[in-house]
Amino acid sequence: MSVDTSLKKVVVIGSGPIIVGQAAEFDYAGTQACLALKEEGIEVVLINSNPATIMTDTKIADKVYMEPLTAEFVKKILRKEKPDGLLPTLGGQVALNLAVDLSEEGFLEKEDIKLLGTQLQAIQQAEDRELFNKMLESINEPIGESKVVTALEDALQYGEEIGYPLIVRPAYTMGGAGGGIAENKEQLAVIAASGIKSSRVGQILVERCVAGWKEIEFEVLRDKNDTCIAICSMENVDPVGVHTGDSIVAAPSQTLANQEYQLLRSASLKIIRALKVEGGCNVQFALDPESMNYTVIEVNPRVSRSSALASKATGYPIARIAAKIAIGQTLDEIPNPVTGIGHAAFEPSLDYVVVKIPRWPFDKFKTADRQLGTQMKATGEVMALDRSFEGALMKGVRSLELNRESILLPELTALGKEELLKRIVLRDDERIFYIAAGIFVGISLSWIHEHTGMDYFFLKKIENLVQTEKEIQSYKGSGFDGVPRELLIKAKKLNLSDGTLANYLNMEETDFRARRKTLGIVSAYHMVDTCAGEFEAKTPYFYGSYGGENEAIPTAKRKVLILGSGPIRIGQGVEFDYCTVHALWTLRELGIESIVINNNPETVSTDYNASDRLYFEPLTAEDVMNVIDIEKPEGVIIQFGGQTAINLGEELEKFGVKILGTSVDSIDLAEDRDKFYQRMASLDIPMPIGKTAKSEHEALAAAETIGYPFVIRPSYVLGGQNMRVIHTEEELKSYMENSVFVSPKHPVLLDQYLHGMEVEVDAISDGEDVFIPAIMEHVERAGVHSGDSIGVVPP
Repeated sequence: MSVDTSLKKVVVIGSGPIIVGQAAEFDYAGTQACLALKEEGIEVVLINSNPATIMTDTKIADKVYMEPLTAEFVKKILRKEKPDGLLPTLGGQVALNLAVDLSEEGFLEKEDIKLLGTQLQAIQQAEDRELFNKMLESINEPIGESKVVTALEDALQYGEEIGYPLIVRPAYTMGGAGGGIAENKEQLAVIAASGIKSSRVGQILVERCVAGWKEIEFEVLRDKNDTCIAICSMENVDPVGVHTGDSIVAAPSQTLANQEYQLLRSASLKIIRALKVEGGCNVQFALDPESMNYTVIEVNPRVSRSSALASKATGYPIARIAAKIAIGQTLDEIPNPVTGIGHAAFEPSLDYVVVKIPRWPFDKFKTADRQLGTQMKATGEVMALDRSFEGALMKGVRSLELNRESILLPELTALGKEELLKRIVLRDDERIFYIAAGIFVGISLSWIHEHTGMDYFFLKKIENLVQTEKEIQSYKGSGFDGVPRELLIKAKKLNLSDGTLANYLNMEETDFRARRKTLGIVSAYHMVDTCAGEFEAKTPYFYGSYGGENEAIPTAKRKVLILGSGPIRIGQGVEFDYCTVHALWTLRELGIESIVINNNPETVSTDYNASDRLYFEPLTAEDVMNVIDIEKPEGVIIQFGGQTAINLGEELEKFGVKILGTSVDSIDLAEDRDKFYQRMASLDIPMPIGKTAKSEHEALAAAETIGYPFVIRPSYVLGGQNMRVIHTEEELKSYMENSVFVSPKHPVLLDQYLHGMEVEVDAISDGEDVFIPAIMEHVERAGVHSGDSIGVVPP
């Protein structure tokens, strides 16, 4: 194979801390890159500053520098290590901008370090708005009416010339940072100033707004021989105007005629060839729904958040292949890693539908602006696969972990038609639920289409779900036996949950599940093989649907199931992926087959070769038990999946599942504050004065005993969600009314608030001996959450 033999040592730059717009997908991409380079005998040096990532583990790179990602620190490391090459295209915008800085000032040339993968000119042409527009004009690709400016006055003048609304897109930023849609001069002044400040070159594109057009993305790959392939097409359910990271996305594109698909595919390949990108590239288009007209929105000359989604949606490891291309290999030389047949120069074929739904932090920050635009606000995302759009959408809704099993919410249908008309027009994180409620109360699809720009295809799919739920509701008094079997099969094929259907029929979910299974209505699992079943895949990567032949044939080996942690959100980040991957490695060393269930496309644990068997499913009792019914593992590990997995322990145990590691009773002892208080008292371990309250009345009485201020919190939460320091009776009443649902099963805990230093002790125990690897002292006072406090080790 044509690996560049001069490359003995390569430095890979990571993406630093997780921020909105740049999350775990670059840990996934960087990990893939390091492993792919090591496969070729190249020494790998990694620079990153994020301790929560598996990328910074000693098993991934040969040497890891935990240093700030600044030009100053990177230069010191490059001078010390003297690598032959630098690979920046797998570390997001942070790594890309660093590489551009080092290249432009001549540092890489002076130190004789090759820039690997996509070259400087291509990066500049894709990221610099003026150069990008000139490149598109040179190859006759359409761009929207626009102007590149570096001064606020020029932006305002252009706004007066062509009118509003306008879209502002800064150069060299990620997640739409600094951009937005301006409806008038005042808004443009604010957004343009922010965009110029956000751009590393102080440059923005001011563009006529094509909000309402379809937004389509293509993930494409190119090698040095100019071989190009389109890995995946993706269609935003929201039209142009909502950042793709904040939009529900379907793959492959669902509403394009073949002529439209081929038009945009050809344009994508034409653009990546013109840029001479070597590796992965993301191309975004706006397509007029009324004609064949389109414009190019932007190009990311690196792997992106969408690349991780496309990789997991198709089973094609984009980052791994991009790393191989960066060191000189070509697509026709790289073996197909999924089927083991042929090479990587093939375009995946999908016989299922993939839906991505963003995970926003608004459940945590209830007063935040929920309106969505061209600046990304989601902290993570979930991915779901099924035979139909409806089925994948419902699995995605369950995966969000917002205590919503249905797209049809009674509290929204109760709002009435007039209020729903107002809410459907708003572009926010809950729009799809308001649309479903609107359809339920009789708002026409034509009105919704006119006021949202959402394609009729997607609206009819939502209508199908609503009508099916309505039909099930009509059998409320009939019980399970009164519902036609065909209707139950239809409902489950659409992936309506057992909990939703049981609720409509006034049944316990466990009873419904048992009755459903007696009718033979069970989940089958299908393989993600990149080739729609044309060849037998070697990678056991599965998704479930109700119907079809089961392809997940279990082995006779010893096996253990590990539950992942779901989407990244505030308080539950990539650290649980790190834990899961370590658990997988350990099981492999012990000769035990590892099985993972997770729904986060950004993580290493959902890579096609991280575990022995991977199931891309929601982390609910129903979906997890469906997998357990097939695999029959000897036990399930829940302690590496954060609060998500921990909260499933009790339900799984009721089904007779063996929980490995810390028992459910012990978990309950730590999570249930009342039981915890009692255990500490029995051990003579001092604690702040605390009380449990199961109603507002009890909380007010407890407050009088403890005194103000005090800390209040629910049980079984992550990241301190709904934990507050309460200073007055009015604050307590407001908290009880607006922040939590309180009942005998869901008490709140009131703890005396102590002023003092806060210390954390990490420990590991085998049940007898205890080992303490670290004690951490908080810089902030007690009362600041540990996740928000600066910590010092040793204390």
